[in-house]
Amino acid sequence: MFIELESLFNGGITEIPLDCEFDFSGEEIDGVFPFTTPVKLKGKIQNVAQIVTLKAVAYVAMETFCSRCAEGVSLRLEVPVEHILVRSLESEENDEFIVVENMRLDIKQLTLEDVYFALPSKILCREDCKGLCSKCGANLNEGPCSCKKEIDPRFEVLLGLLDE
Repeated sequence: MFIELESLFNGGITEIPLDCEFDFSGEEIDGVFPFTTPVKLKGKIQNVAQIVTLKAVAYVAMETFCSRCAEGVSLRLEVPVEHILVRSLESEENDEFIVVENMRLDIKQLTLEDVYFALPSKILCREDCKGLCSKCGANLNEGPCSCKKEIDPRFEVLLGLLDE
C-alpha cells in the first residue's frame, strides 16, 4: 500500500491519518506462517516545521511455536512504527531517515520490516520453559523424563570409588 506524500512535503496539508490493516498471512518465519489475523496500523504522518514524521503503532497477533518445547504460543505485540521521512540524503550511510522516492511511501513494507525487527529472537511459551529432552523428546515442562543421565566417561572411575 503506497501513500502519496507530495502534498505533505510541499505544505498543501500538514497531516495524513493512518488507520489501516495489512494481510501478512503469506509471510513465513522459521517455517511457520504466524500472522493469522491482519496487522492493524494506527497513527499519522505529520509535517511540522518542514520535518515529516511517521508515528504509529502496529497491533500484531501471531500464532507460532515455542523455540524450546514446540508448544503453540499466541503472541500479541504493539510495535512502534516511528520514522523521519526525507526526499533525499546527502550521505547514503545515514540509516536514521527513510528516503521517500517519487513522494510515495510503501507503508505496508515499512510496517512489516518494523514488525520483524521487534520480534524476540526466541519466542517462548513462558520465561522458565525447560524445553525438550535431547534424548527422548519429552516435554520437560510436564515433568522429568525417564532417561538415565549420561555420565562423562572421564568420571566413571570416580563413581566406582564412591561405590566402594
